[in-house]
Amino acid sequence: MSKLTKNQKLALGKIEAGKAYSLKEAAELVKEITTTKFDASVDVDVRLGVDPRKANQMVRGVVSLPHGTGKQVRVLALCTPDKEAEATAAGADYVGLEEYIEKIKGGWTDVDVIITMPSIMGKIGALGRVLGPRGLMPNPKSGTVTNEIGSAVKEVKQGKIDFKVDKAGIVHTSIGKVSFNAEQIRDNAKEFISTLIKLKPSAAKGTYIKSIYLSSTMSAGIKIDPKSVEEN
Repeated sequence: MSKLTKNQKLALGKIEAGKAYSLKEAAELVKEITTTKFDASVDVDVRLGVDPRKANQMVRGVVSLPHGTGKQVRVLALCTPDKEAEATAAGADYVGLEEYIEKIKGGWTDVDVIITMPSIMGKIGALGRVLGPRGLMPNPKSGTVTNEIGSAVKEVKQGKIDFKVDKAGIVHTSIGKVSFNAEQIRDNAKEFISTLIKLKPSAAKGTYIKSIYLSSTMSAGIKIDPKSVEEN
């Protein structure tokens, strides 16, 4: 295990062991304990009281972050010619159909999100082996399969993200950058966690939100008191 740098030791010293911070406090603290020279991502990890192996306890959804993600999201719009101008105007980085399907078959996946139309899904199904493992397969539940191509592209560009609970019952996502101010980090985290709470499966019993941690790239995690999420 690598030795901690002087800055990392100082950062760890700012986190009180065993303490559950309010979301407001955590949003301020995550900026203080980040020692990276680059603009680190701010991440939220939420452990849920669900059994993801059961279909009726799967948690998956989308959320539009009030202040965006801070990332430049590369969007590919696979659409019919009559929708190309709409997709381009909305800010899609790549727009087309057959030529991009062929590129993807060849292994090209240099995008972050793919948006397409229901009528085209038949052609895109064959790309599952390439897109699936990379989390790029369009899905109606995440809003990436729609006839409203322009609106979907715009939402993704403005900070709409999709998330899904993993096999361990944890939902992990990035909700901003350390360069955001503490209030922006808090707002984005609150919107994400509040959305998770609304998605609680009726089949889930006992404590739903088991733990919440806020961290940045390479920083320690800050434990958050779930009750503080609803505070103003």
